[in-house]
Amino acid sequence: MNKAQLIEAVVKTTKLTKVDAENVLNSALDAIKKSVKKGEDVTLIGFGTFTKTKRKARIGRNPQTGKEIKIPAMTVPKFRPGREFKDTVK
Repeated sequence: MNKAQLIEAVVKTTKLTKVDAENVLNSALDAIKKSVKKGEDVTLIGFGTFTKTKRKARIGRNPQTGKEIKIPAMTVPKFRPGREFKDTVK
């Protein structure tokens, strides 16, 4: 499912227009991104938690040449699914 299909699913289950559903989805995603960027965890009970984590620098290999390369430390987003979401997917 892509973003357009998600918007269509929201429109079918609510009385929102397509434009309103898209605005709501965009606003929710922007709020999650901004909060995680600040270092705040975003927890949606039953769905999951979005967090910001640090990755250590490490040595990797170029798969084509086999040559070692240095991969720098970086901060990355992480998602941990909630129990209800996991149970639904099973």
